Amino acid sequence: MSTPTIVVVGHGMVGQRFLEALAERGVTARARLVVLAEEPRPAYDRVRLTSYFSGRTADDLSLVEPDFLARHGIELRLGDPVEAIDRASRTVTSRSGHTLGYDTLVLATGSYPFVPPVPGKDATGCFVYRTIEDLLAIEEYAMTARTGAVVGGGLLGLEAAGALKGLGLDTHIVEFAPRLMPVQIDEGGGAALLRTIESMGLTVHTGVGTREVTTDADGTVTGMALSDGSSLDTDLVVFSAGVRPRDQLARDAGLTVGERGGIVVDARCRTSDPAVFAIGECALASDGRVYGLVAPGYEMATTVADLLAADGGRPDSGGFTGADLSTKLKLLGVDVASFGDAHGAAPGCLDVVYSDPQAGVYKKLVVDGEGTLLGGVLVGDADAYGTLRPLTGSVPPVPAAQLVLPAGLGAPAAMGPESLPDEAVICSCHNVSKGAICACSSLPEVKKCTKAGTGCGSCVKVIGQLLAASGNGPADKGLCGCFPYTRAELYEIVRTLRVTSYATLLDSHGRERARGGDGCEICKPVVASVLASLAPALGVSGYVLDGEQAALQDTNDHFLANIQRNGSYSIVPRIPGGEITPEKLIVIGEVARDFGLYTKITGGQRIDLFGARVEQLPLIWTRLVDAGFESGHAYGKSLRTVKSCVGQTWCRYGVQDSVRMAIGLELRYRGLRSPHKLKSAVSGCARECAEARGKDFGVIATANGWNLYVGGNGGADPRHADLLAQDLSDAELVRLIDRFLMFYIRTADRLERTAAWLERIEGGLGHVRDVVVHDSLGLCAELERLMAAHVDGYRDEWADTVNDPERLRRFVSFVNAPDTPDPSVKFVPERDQVKPDLTFLTLTTREGANA
Repeated sequence: MSTPTIVVVGHGMVGQRFLEALAERGVTARARLVVLAEEPRPAYDRVRLTSYFSGRTADDLSLVEPDFLARHGIELRLGDPVEAIDRASRTVTSRSGHTLGYDTLVLATGSYPFVPPVPGKDATGCFVYRTIEDLLAIEEYAMTARTGAVVGGGLLGLEAAGALKGLGLDTHIVEFAPRLMPVQIDEGGGAALLRTIESMGLTVHTGVGTREVTTDADGTVTGMALSDGSSLDTDLVVFSAGVRPRDQLARDAGLTVGERGGIVVDARCRTSDPAVFAIGECALASDGRVYGLVAPGYEMATTVADLLAADGGRPDSGGFTGADLSTKLKLLGVDVASFGDAHGAAPGCLDVVYSDPQAGVYKKLVVDGEGTLLGGVLVGDADAYGTLRPLTGSVPPVPAAQLVLPAGLGAPAAMGPESLPDEAVICSCHNVSKGAICACSSLPEVKKCTKAGTGCGSCVKVIGQLLAASGNGPADKGLCGCFPYTRAELYEIVRTLRVTSYATLLDSHGRERARGGDGCEICKPVVASVLASLAPALGVSGYVLDGEQAALQDTNDHFLANIQRNGSYSIVPRIPGGEITPEKLIVIGEVARDFGLYTKITGGQRIDLFGARVEQLPLIWTRLVDAGFESGHAYGKSLRTVKSCVGQTWCRYGVQDSVRMAIGLELRYRGLRSPHKLKSAVSGCARECAEARGKDFGVIATANGWNLYVGGNGGADPRHADLLAQDLSDAELVRLIDRFLMFYIRTADRLERTAAWLERIEGGLGHVRDVVVHDSLGLCAELERLMAAHVDGYRDEWADTVNDPERLRRFVSFVNAPDTPDPSVKFVPERDQVKPDLTFLTLTTREGANA
């Protein structure tokens, strides 16, 4: 009997998964496999295509193990696509003129980008965003461009916009629908996504279409005319307005094709010709849909592989009848997820919504009258996706409202994935259940036996939690899905190996799935803080908006100011020890008057100015810097203030000069980036007027010197500080605080206050005292060296900013109209000042009742 020949047309993600499925089932050992591909390179991860612009290479994105093709005897012909199919003779003819016979033909031709038929669409400077070759062309052209526009605000459009932004272009997004990502998320989710994206400096135009791409006499892009009569000046246009199935080859061969495109297949993915199959985005499934996600394509690939596996497969399986369209993505650094009936199409269903516009978080769950979870949308915080999606179709063990509320607003501890039923699908890319995962003993075994965690990677952390809960693996203590290390371990890696960039750290120490990805919004600001803390010791710039650092920061750090609930910002100059001259008070008053700011003296002995628009920040800070003020770091996870009483200089009870000490400590530790914000106080006597024992580190004067207290404050969980050492001289006090702060920065977890850290760290206060007072670990010299490097390397961020025109370019509400104020920032008068004219309903049902 002759060896059968299987010809695969296309070598994308689904085509490669089909080859792997055949190899797993032993088909490659008894059949000849030939793959004809259009692109000049083997299959690569198109989902992470944008990561090419953040340093990933084509090899990094490759999905093909170096010896996979040779090991299984698979012939791959790159750059030679099939151009004709002769079904009668069962042959295909490639572009090179080569004719090849087949017994089974599998079409995995994917899709092509849709370009709206507008005048100028083929002009020089117009691109699509689909392949690595497209990215190379965009990258080259962008070197001579300043402004770019993306037509399309869907998944790929936002990826393309992120790429243009990363290339240094002022970037516009034009979306015909009234919101971004209209297919995946609802109006509320679109609004949250819009606000976050605009805060990054991108300009979004929704509800308008592209009427024409305008050009100069040479046919080069100069702008775009929009359907509402407006226009954009742009040098580069990327069309990302959706995709269409690549079915022309099938049409020409006489195969049945859907009215709106797609090669018609049955539940086994067989076309109208029994010898021809179609899988992935080119196929119109038996449920009448063309699936544009990779997970359904993978399921189609395994369906055909099962059918072709004569004795080892599942020829009687139900085949492919539909797929889960749930998706979790990170677009422009924002978590976005949708699952199930995300738009609430079922009759009589209810929406349970939590919205925090300031944080850019929107969560909606759709439930029926019995409490059954039907679907949901998550924007800005999609951590619960791994648990919520498998619960779709069931009644959760807690009310839906509790599933969307954040901690501190009445929500119970988050449900762990161990509460899911065994049949719950954890990995939607490879359709792997909780039961199958828990049957394995380790993450490598899970990946090898089930392929769970090898697709998009969003399930890796849940897998680790399941293995730990089942006793089959250690608890995953990693910071996030990108790193298997705690924050403290990452600090040691950065310090010891002298790592100076996030990309380098991700490449060298990220989880397997993160190689080829861009990281996440958990680890980015954490690593940014670690790099900023160690920057002086590493000999690199500690300015948080330089180079790569700018893309890693939390929202507040993006503009060196705290964003407030109506989108305005606060101005908080540093006033060490609360001591201020009349001249500086006058400057603050004049600035507040001239810019119409709300003014408040805080409990931390500072004067806060509220209500500045983003484009006003440099103007205000220029005046404050000229008057001798510097940043109070109210926006950063760093030292905020060192409060003090007036001490022995004025007070009849004072025994030490608390103002002098407070000023010295605040100036020493200003700008020190840490796991969480830090507050301190110095009291001039035991009467404790500065409330030093309610601070992260507090100092109380005694007749013999100073007592040092640590681990107070605690935020929402108040805690009195503990006495670390007593009767210290000035030099001894500063030395111990240096050690304490650097030991905390070195060992604390992400967003862990000193109070929580002191209670969590093994040995508690006694251990900390042994380390920082008695040098039990021999670390003190190193801790002091690191603090000295920080003190010597400190530079005021706002002083550096207002003197640098390039850095000032980011402070605009609208990139295309830098002098235009944000019309959504409004105020109303109250008590002779202003307050935001905005209220948000955070939790509602569709019927308007509070949930």
